[in-house]
Amino acid sequence: MIRVLVVDDSAVMRAFLGRVVQSQPDMELLGVSPDPVLAFDRIRRGAPDVITLDVEMPRMNGLDFLRNLMAIRPLPVIMISSLTRQGAETTMKALELGAVDFFPKPSSFDQLEAGAQEIAEKIRAAANAKVARRGGRAFPPSGFAPLAKTPLPSGSHAGAGVQRVIGIGASTGGVEALRTVLSALPPNMPPILIAQHMPAGFTETFARRLDTLCDIHVKQAEDGDVVQPGVAYIAPGGRHLMLMRRGAGYCTRVTDDAPVNRHRPSVDTLFRSIARTVGKQAIGVMLTGMGGDGADAMLELSHAGAYTIAQDEASCVVFGMPRQAIMAGGVREVAALSEIASRMESLAFA
Repeated sequence: MIRVLVVDDSAVMRAFLGRVVQSQPDMELLGVSPDPVLAFDRIRRGAPDVITLDVEMPRMNGLDFLRNLMAIRPLPVIMISSLTRQGAETTMKALELGAVDFFPKPSSFDQLEAGAQEIAEKIRAAANAKVARRGGRAFPPSGFAPLAKTPLPSGSHAGAGVQRVIGIGASTGGVEALRTVLSALPPNMPPILIAQHMPAGFTETFARRLDTLCDIHVKQAEDGDVVQPGVAYIAPGGRHLMLMRRGAGYCTRVTDDAPVNRHRPSVDTLFRSIARTVGKQAIGVMLTGMGGDGADAMLELSHAGAYTIAQDEASCVVFGMPRQAIMAGGVREVAALSEIASRMESLAFA
């Protein structure tokens, strides 16, 4: 049984999350707490397997609670995030501090009920996640001045001559994994297209914060972007990202097509478009995440002659997506997270 502790000052959210947990045959509600101080007392009496955590609470906010928890007794935490720009900023900070995943707080009761299965799946994934004290390079605070970079080229022929394209797929744990990989890359990398499972309202903040850390440009993809070397394009939350041919180069296609593997953006959708557009000149990378999204399309990438890499189990927060890609037969190389950036660089300029 997965023992869950709900920490939230909203009685409505406590009741909803408690009901979701109690309705699952493999979960047990260890308790509910209206504030973090009481939650610490509950944890001392018996640690839960997963904590759901709100941000704005009395006596101690969620980020301070999370920071203290990860320093004293790291446990899997799912943040309950508001759908605002400030909420997105806070969520990114929480993930950097060690939260495994997040769930956007719906604005209506109907949306609450519609999200019940998703939160249950996130709790299951979190229960199997690896958590540890965090260190190393952190996301900067909001408003941090970005690194000086060469302006993006413009014009209808921009992107002509691009040879290689890199596709990356990620889900649970992917925010930190992408930070690790992208911040280690040089500015002259081939264009990178990324499908990170994330709802609408969060990816623009995520891209902007990554852009402050990386030598490459990082941006939220827009429909019709002409892809450029030295730029990473992150699929907008809640929308698919694909690569299309345009003249001698490539451009992005962003759509609201139906979810694939219950996801939008879908790694399968992105990888399949890269396989069909770039073929053997592509590099496909599968990072940490739950489920099997991207496994079939990674096999298609491999059959098209692309070089494919999956993150290894030891460095994954959740090994689901890399495991499924490996089992499907589409992975050529398995590498630790710390090695993936250098492998991408070597392959890109081979």
